[in-house]
Amino acid sequence: MATQRILSGIQASGSLHLGNYLGALKKFADMQALDAERYYMIADLHAITVWQDPAQLLSQTREIAACYLAAGVDPAKSVIFPQSAVPGHVELGWLFNCVARLGWLDRMTQFKDKAGKDKERASIGLYTYPVLQAADILLYKATHVPVGEDQRQHLELTRDVAKKFNHDYKVDYFPLPETLYQGPGARIMSLRDGTAKMSKSDPSDNSRINLTDDADTIASKIKKAKSDADALPSEEAGLEGRAEAKNLVGIYAALAGVSVTDVLADFGGKGFGAFKPALAEVVVDKMSPISERLRSLLNDPAEIDRVLRAGADKANEVAAPVVAETKKIIGLWG
Repeated sequence: MATQRILSGIQASGSLHLGNYLGALKKFADMQALDAERYYMIADLHAITVWQDPAQLLSQTREIAACYLAAGVDPAKSVIFPQSAVPGHVELGWLFNCVARLGWLDRMTQFKDKAGKDKERASIGLYTYPVLQAADILLYKATHVPVGEDQRQHLELTRDVAKKFNHDYKVDYFPLPETLYQGPGARIMSLRDGTAKMSKSDPSDNSRINLTDDADTIASKIKKAKSDADALPSEEAGLEGRAEAKNLVGIYAALAGVSVTDVLADFGGKGFGAFKPALAEVVVDKMSPISERLRSLLNDPAEIDRVLRAGADKANEVAAPVVAETKKIIGLWG
């Protein structure tokens, strides 16, 4: 058995963009070099904590699976599956609802951020989804989870659930999963506002590079990206207070696989008239093959469904015995 078991996923809501690629998809593909078992889900159960159009939800599930494949996630090396196709997620989620404590959930900041002042009208699912997230991870007895800063609190809750279950039932059954650190990641911001994250919910399509954008569209968006009138500095400290410049240089560095220092060594003292064409070339070179592959996959939904069904079967093979053993430990029938 591999030394590690990794679980991660992306929520099935909205089309993916350059920020998603650099923040998650590329890392999913890169993790295939590790000695580990990898389970990558499309989190459609998490998506329905807020209302989703049914037809669109199914379409988005397929599109995200296609994005995994286009970005280089190989179903022969990694298990790709829809969360809802594995009943164990919901079943273990309920069992963990009876383990987790109300005070733990009251401390979770994301519910407060998402529900805001309308928390009385928010779904119970939005409140308790961190427990389902714990079930997602522990259902596969994952040892490592790649998480960003905004998800660290959720991984701590997962560890708390595992500890309490093991303590209450006097077993050493669930592992305490650890953060899988993948090095500093580029924080990709909007092409229209360098102080806001690149987002699929931004009404301006020019604010982001969609994974479905073709080469001409990518180049056009880079050309129109907000910048400033000053030349680029020769050192990284000179980017402070220049949000758009910092973002564009960061995108170049992340896609070219070099440091910000290296980019500024080449372009320091030059204006955006020189830098933007070079940036567009790098983005097109790295992203247009992915977008071409993605568009091809989206034209073949039967192949996407085949991958998802095969992945769900593999995931169930691992998940079902964990649920059965958990129920046995608790003393439940069957």
